[in-house]
Amino acid sequence: MKRRTFDLILSGGGLMVAALLVALAFAVGTQYAFATNYVKEELSAQKITFATADKLTDGEKTWKAGSASLVTYAGQPLETGPQAEAYAKYYIAYHMDTAAKAAGFDGATYATLGGIRTSLAADVTAAKAKGDTAAAADAQKKLDAATSLRTTMQTGETLRGLLLTVYGFSVLGDMAGLASNLLYGLAAIMFALAAAGFVHAFVTPKEKAVFTPAREPVRAASAA
Repeated sequence: MKRRTFDLILSGGGLMVAALLVALAFAVGTQYAFATNYVKEELSAQKITFATADKLTDGEKTWKAGSASLVTYAGQPLETGPQAEAYAKYYIAYHMDTAAKAAGFDGATYATLGGIRTSLAADVTAAKAKGDTAAAADAQKKLDAATSLRTTMQTGETLRGLLLTVYGFSVLGDMAGLASNLLYGLAAIMFALAAAGFVHAFVTPKEKAVFTPAREPVRAASAA
């Protein structure tokens, strides 16, 4: 095979691969753009704004290591995935935790409060059956507190779940953006290699061959 032909075949193939990479990069890039715009539109529609730094309590700032993000985003409208994660994990979760402590059910969640309410309701019924009005009133007070807290937990956990879902969607979008940039980079490399191949093909002498088996030297016939 002629070396020029070989170079043209390889360069043409490289050019096709580069074009395919560009197409893939564009397709993935559109997904990144969609995810970014979707996240911003959905979060902006909630009209959530982080509390300004002077309005944040010491507890809100120091509850967990990540709580410092509330200071970072202080006063900003909630429009991005990382902001949604910070608001859900360190603002809403903090207030849910403090609400549970204030109600006397430290560490309780929406799920665990269901069993607590059932137990307290049974205590109320048992106290009334015994005619113990003081115990019945005490149990009823705890039951009311658990019921109110469970409603708060349901609202908080629902919003937390929605925000964290949007955050997860934004992470996928960021990964798509990274993949798109990587594909564009690979396409640029393939274009450069293909161009170099074409140049090499036309500067190579037409008669030069490649993969041609070497010929064995002809041996002289031995004398009789």
